[in-house]
Amino acid sequence: MNTPKAFAILGPTAGGKTALALKIAEALPVEIISLDSALVYRDMDIGTAKPTAAELDAVPHHLIDIILPTESYSAAEFVGDCVRLAEEIHARGMLPL
Repeated sequence: MNTPKAFAILGPTAGGKTALALKIAEALPVEIISLDSALVYRDMDIGTAKPTAAELDAVPHHLIDIILPTESYSAAEFVGDCVRLAEEIHARGMLPL
């Protein structure tokens, strides 16, 4: 059986992606990799639809609050981090979402 490399939920802000991801996590062993470019910034909670503390505690989340707004973070770094995280998540027996 081939295991998917990753699952993706795509859609607009406030479209219910986080709620769906948390629902999926109830049925499948997943860790969430945020693909939202605004969520990488610490202290930028207004207007970013950042998951709540309870949501972050319920399922492991990655690439949220990793840099300060004054720091740079390129698309290439983002892709590299996503690939690395997907490999680490698979190594833990989980699926990247």
